Amino acid sequence: MSAPIKMLHDRVLVEVDEEAGERRSSGGIVIPATAAMGARRLAWSRVIAVGPHARAVEAGDRVLFDPEDKAEVEVHGEVYVVMRERDIHAVAAERLEGGSTGLYL
Repeated sequence: MSAPIKMLHDRVLVEVDEEAGERRSSGGIVIPATAAMGARRLAWSRVIAVGPHARAVEAGDRVLFDPEDKAEVEVHGEVYVVMRERDIHAVAAERLEGGSTGLYL
């Protein structure tokens, strides 16, 4: 039985981007997800659901967050990440157009 999910408070549910693991350098070299980086690498994901107290994020937006500060959950065989809205570093969405960059940093 599949039940609908309602996020509470300022919680945000995002889907895990499967392509976020491997990257390509500007020269075309594949960099595996296990490669050590000098600095922390932030990740972009699509928002699936938001709680009623989330103010700047809506379902369908793409958000930038630190994947090391995440709580993963499996729902119906799919892996998602649950976080607070304050843990999001930026929001990218079509609805933000209109004289701005479309990113809130």
